[in-house]
Amino acid sequence: MIIEPRMRGFICLTAHPKGCEQNVKNQIDYVKSKGSIDGAKRVLVIGASTGFGLASRISSAFGCNASTIGVFFEKPPTEGKTASPGWYNSAAFENEAHKAGLYAKSINGDAFSKEVKQQTIDMIKADLGQIDLIIYSLASPVRMHPETGVLHRSTLKPIGGTFTNKTVDFHTGNVTEVSIEPANQEDIDNTVVVMGGEDWTMWIDALKAENLLAAGATTIAYSYIGPAVTEAVYRKGTIGRAKDHLEATAFTITDSLKDINGKAYVSVNKALVTQASSAIPVIPLYISLLYKIMKADGIHEGCIEQIQRLYSQRLYNGGEIPTDENGRIRIDDWEMRADVQEQVAKLWQEATTETLPQIGDLAGYKQDFLNLFGFGFSGVDYDADANEMVMVDSIN
Repeated sequence: MIIEPRMRGFICLTAHPKGCEQNVKNQIDYVKSKGSIDGAKRVLVIGASTGFGLASRISSAFGCNASTIGVFFEKPPTEGKTASPGWYNSAAFENEAHKAGLYAKSINGDAFSKEVKQQTIDMIKADLGQIDLIIYSLASPVRMHPETGVLHRSTLKPIGGTFTNKTVDFHTGNVTEVSIEPANQEDIDNTVVVMGGEDWTMWIDALKAENLLAAGATTIAYSYIGPAVTEAVYRKGTIGRAKDHLEATAFTITDSLKDINGKAYVSVNKALVTQASSAIPVIPLYISLLYKIMKADGIHEGCIEQIQRLYSQRLYNGGEIPTDENGRIRIDDWEMRADVQEQVAKLWQEATTETLPQIGDLAGYKQDFLNLFGFGFSGVDYDADANEMVMVDSIN
């Protein structure tokens, strides 16, 4: 079938298998071009199919020569209907890993559930014995709590008052004003349950109880802080409360791993185009301005550049892992440079529908968004018939 992007709001309803394969190959080529990293050799990535999680799996396998297990929740294809992009990404990754002689298996299911945790435990026991590095990179908007059976939904709301600011519809380029009503306590609590650190703790506790964590094992979860212009809706809003909880969890996990000399860290990463960030008002406008500046300064990074730098310059640089005063790894350092943020703040005041094409990089934003779903890659013939029925034996 001929596969074209079909949009509904902030979601693309189709994904291109060959485009997703090209995306994965491009990331693998980038990691290989940077040379080998003396890092973890047995890696579990929870949330492994897109964005930072996929980049972590690629960096582990093709940077550190690691065996990897990936956990994700993706939609496989059916006749005449494409899979989700994460399915095609994972299929492409596994094919490339196996060609390179690397161990790679995946579990497709709800990472919040006891069943998927047990499935992962059984796979580690059977195949790898123990794990050296656990990447926690889930980005689900809902969580069925494994103990209570209650379905919790996260919300994206400010706390304490209505938030009003500029945003952009990245499909049309229209800059408008958006207002978001404040959260109530239930909104805050639900968001923390979904996006906070409880499930990360459950994963580490489950693995440790079965003696599956190697001596000196490290676990990393990903977070974001961002600038003043987004903080009311992000860092000081409901998601920010969840991120606070996640960051505090790193310390409690580290305490629980003292007997094996293990450590937990939160890595604060850069603002990037993801399916999740595209749905957050204000963020697309901020990113389009940020990209313009960072590209002009030669310091722009996508997911794979960020994570390769995290591995090579932070986690496995031969010394102590550098952290900020709150114990966090900062790989958002180039984004948050004072000169970059001063320029963003200035452009923010100037941003209108008319000025954005000149002062921002909306074209780059759109390109990155299409790339998430396998569209817009050179070297892919999008007019050719594509086989949507991509299946992989090692995805359980």
